[in-house]
Amino acid sequence: MASFASSNKPFFFLIDFEMEKPQLYSPEEAFDLGFKFEINGVSNFTRKKVSQQTTPFSIIPVSKYRYAKAFKKVYNEIHNGNSFLLNLTFPSRIESAVSLENLFHLAHGSYKLLQKDNLLIYSPECFIKIKGDWIYTFPMKGTFSGDLTEVKKKLKTDVKELYEHNTIVDLMRNDLSRFAKNVQVSRFRYLKKIKTQKKEFYQTCSEIKGKLNRDWKSSLPEILFSMLPAGSISGAPKEKTVSIIKSVEKNIRGYYCGVFGYFDGKNLDTAVNIRCLQKHENQLFYHSGGGITHLSEIDSEYDELIRKIYVPVI
Repeated sequence: MASFASSNKPFFFLIDFEMEKPQLYSPEEAFDLGFKFEINGVSNFTRKKVSQQTTPFSIIPVSKYRYAKAFKKVYNEIHNGNSFLLNLTFPSRIESAVSLENLFHLAHGSYKLLQKDNLLIYSPECFIKIKGDWIYTFPMKGTFSGDLTEVKKKLKTDVKELYEHNTIVDLMRNDLSRFAKNVQVSRFRYLKKIKTQKKEFYQTCSEIKGKLNRDWKSSLPEILFSMLPAGSISGAPKEKTVSIIKSVEKNIRGYYCGVFGYFDGKNLDTAVNIRCLQKHENQLFYHSGGGITHLSEIDSEYDELIRKIYVPVI
């Protein structure tokens, strides 16, 4: 990565949550290996028109019993002071007559990735961008349903969602401060509309930026890996929280909750691997979840996990 970036050579990369199977290729190599990506309008494939499906897939969600068992363990860890916020996730089984390839072309989104018939991501969340010598991160934390007026009211009054968002903004600001100067929250708690095959909802985002040294390209791997896993899909404090996640989820997340991105020779743009379908032993699973705090309730958190299982088609 440092060699490519320092030589101003474009590259695509994909990193798993456990940071054990990172992949990096030139755009041509990525395509030959079955990777198709679109990152804010930059893509390495030819789009094809696919007829829209009313029901792209049916859902067999993780059982509430299994979820509640893990939730209670997380809640105890929080009350024992071992975590302030933990992103609890589970895979739900998906049955679909639509191929991942067609779902990929049907989905709308700033960040999309397809790896043959094994992996599909259509993420609304930017991880980091680097433009010139400025680095930006855009933590997304807080999900609201309803019309815009109702959502704006919830934004001001929902204490749990405010606490959750503030925690991650503080964490990501600290992450940037390790290698950037003049770190600041340039936009705080703005709303991003998500359209799905069923309905619309809103995600809460913030923008944080800082100034890098001019030689940042040679240090790009250190910058990137020092911020992983992303705060919005792990929690705080990060190291202890990640260890709790592994003990309660009992699944390898794999490329779900990792990151993927593209360096165009000058600038970098990356996404958090949320809204993710992965194939395992010939079965398809959709991974989803949400942030758990001391204010969380099992029913609402379980409902949020299911609500996040969607395809962003209009």
